[in-house]
Order: sequence, then C-alpha cells, then structure tokens
Amino acid sequence: MSVSPDLPIGVFDSGVGGLTVVRALMERLPNEDILYFGDTARVPYGVKSVETISHYATQITEFLLERKVKLLIVACNTMAAVASQAIHDLSPVPVLDVIQAGTQGAVNTTLNKRVGVIGTLTTINSQAYVHTIQQADADIRIHSQACPLFVPLVEEGWLDHQVTRITAIEYLQPLLQHGIDSLVLGCTHYPLLSPLLQEVVGDKVQLVDSAITMAEQVESLLDETGMANPKTTAGEHHYFVTDVPQRFQAVGGRFLGRPLSNVHVVNW
Repeated sequence: MSVSPDLPIGVFDSGVGGLTVVRALMERLPNEDILYFGDTARVPYGVKSVETISHYATQITEFLLERKVKLLIVACNTMAAVASQAIHDLSPVPVLDVIQAGTQGAVNTTLNKRVGVIGTLTTINSQAYVHTIQQADADIRIHSQACPLFVPLVEEGWLDHQVTRITAIEYLQPLLQHGIDSLVLGCTHYPLLSPLLQEVVGDKVQLVDSAITMAEQVESLLDETGMANPKTTAGEHHYFVTDVPQRFQAVGGRFLGRPLSNVHVVNW
C-alpha cells in the first residue's frame, strides 16, 4: 500500500498517558503532524476485561484509519498487551506499540540480564512483557509488579508526594530484592514519576522509558520507508477525546510539557 509522507501519525491511548509518547515524538520529529486519541470517557482500561479492551481498541483504530494516518502507534501498554493482534489485523499501515519499544529498551539496557517491569494489573497479568522480552533474549529473567495506584497519583499531580514515595517503596522493594539492573516503565503515566522512582531504586538501576525508544523507532521507520514528512514547518497536532476535555487539557498539559490546543470531543 502506497502511503503519502505528508499524512499524520496516529497515536492512541486509554486517556492522557499516551501524551508522554506524543511529547517524545514532538521533540524528535517536530515536523510531523500527529492525531492523538484519548478514550477519556472509558478510562481506566487496566482493570477491564480482555474482550472489552479489544473492542475499544478496534473502535479507536478504525476512527484513526478513517482520518488517513500513515502510521499507528499504540501508546497504551494495556491495549498493546491484549489487543495488539486485532489492531494489526485491521490496519493497512504500519503499527508500532509501546511494549515492543519497552522490550527493545530493556534488551539494550540490561547488563546482568535481570529486568523489572511495572504496569497496570491487566498489562502485568497478560505476561506480554515476559513473552516479548524472552523472545528477544531468552537469557533475561523478568520480574513483574502491578502498580495500580500510580495512575491516580500521577493524574492528581502527586509526582513528588510522600504518599507516592511510600507507595513506590512498597511496590519496588520486591523487584530490587531480585537484583534487577533495569526497570521498564510499563505504563505511559509512569515516566512522570521518573525522578522519584530513580531515587527509590538507586543509581544502579536504569529506568527504561518506552516513549523515548518509540520516538527512535518511528524516526527509523519513516526514514527507511521514505515516509518522513518533507515539510520544514512545525507539525500540527490534534487531540480527540471522548469526554471531559477541560480535565484532559489541564492534566494533559503536564504530560506534554506545554499547553494543549486543538482538542476535539468525539461523541460515540
């Protein structure tokens, strides 16, 4: 299928978390147009059934494909964990997801082959990171921990709060006892906690932010396929949400590191 380089990149997530991926894309590929979809009416996905998440994921995929994107990025670890195949089956354009990106980051980072993974209950229970990391390097031992309280703490803006610090210590202590040297942030909310998490795990553990790896993978793919946008002006960014755009703008601005404009409400 021939795809025009001037088409936008489609990025989607269950809510605001995927804006950490958008931010990394903006910094690395400032000329690219981006369409972002955040399913704010139905978030959180991390506690829903596999069937429900797959249904939502295919709906959003169809929405973005109708708007002619040249590439799809699944910026939600939970959707990538349980609905990746359904999204690939639907899409005539390339699909990248944060689990692939996080896996690549982990493989590149670990020296002692002991990797920790934190994420939502659904992501951790799916074992998606375990499977993809071990496919990439069978010698790596993976230790996983669900951290369901991190998402509401991040959205509350408690990024350096004592409650968040105590919670992080509780969640991460079991992983540290396994001697991990790399920690995959398996949820797009978690990079906002990076300074606090780094303090808790110490200097000997490297944090793996899949958003940064994702931006590198997108740049490589666009260059290799000749799909990089040739324009020299700044890209346009549009944000589609299913509910409460005011909260999305307020919280999303924190994730993006800049004010949000061009927010559109989708009524399904």
